[in-house]
Amino acid sequence: MDTEAQPTERDRSSRPSGSGKTPDTEGPEDRSRFPLVSRLADWLPGGRITLTVFVCLASLLLLNTFVAQPFQIPSGSMEQGLRIGDRVLVNKLAYRFGAGPRRGDVVVFDGTGYFGDADYIKRVVGVGGDHVVCCDKDGRIRVNGRSVDESTFLHPGDSPSTVPFDVVVPDGTLFVLGDHRSDSRDSRDHLGSPGGGMIPVGAVIGRAEAIVWPLGHWTRLHRPGAYARVPAAADAPAPARVPVAASDEPVSARPHAAAAAGPTAADGAHG
Repeated sequence: MDTEAQPTERDRSSRPSGSGKTPDTEGPEDRSRFPLVSRLADWLPGGRITLTVFVCLASLLLLNTFVAQPFQIPSGSMEQGLRIGDRVLVNKLAYRFGAGPRRGDVVVFDGTGYFGDADYIKRVVGVGGDHVVCCDKDGRIRVNGRSVDESTFLHPGDSPSTVPFDVVVPDGTLFVLGDHRSDSRDSRDHLGSPGGGMIPVGAVIGRAEAIVWPLGHWTRLHRPGAYARVPAAADAPAPARVPVAASDEPVSARPHAAAAAGPTAADGAHG
């Protein structure tokens, strides 16, 4: 019996194993795998090089819009950690999947209607429900009855605040301060403004993750441990409220404070 396998139609249409020649029928098939790309490359001046540049720019635009964005620090309100001219990379996805800003985070937010028509960068001191008071007998800010030692990130020589305040942060908002307290317009300056100096969580653009420029300043930005022992608002005892003067006095007590919010070179973060 002849046991040799008979060639099938598929075998006969295959290229002979010993042949180095590519059949003409494969050329058009190979060229048509990405017809749209080929047509675009043929249509654009510069061909595939120009197309590659466009794809890279589109990818960067999407990354900048939805994932991460650099912001320039134009003032000294967050010194000594963030200096004038530094560029920080802001993670725009940090709070997009259920997680909210936490005490100690450095955030960039849109201050329109609250601080001024600009983007600002500050440190979160209080979140929704927190009772934030300045100051305890040692001059420290107290959150939910717990005094916070901010000495590791405050600007040298600055006190936590020369302005007394006693606020409860409404749900869905943040109480924010600059690290250079004597050179920062922040929640303290807007206690009598619309919103009471609080920033809606929805206005937060993202969390600052690192200084990326200049290269000599490159560093990761970590959440300080100063707030780690602060109890949640629901677990905190109800402390006696610190007597504070009229609501407009803490604002006027600061030489550079102003009741009307507006973008200044002392605070904004430029994207």
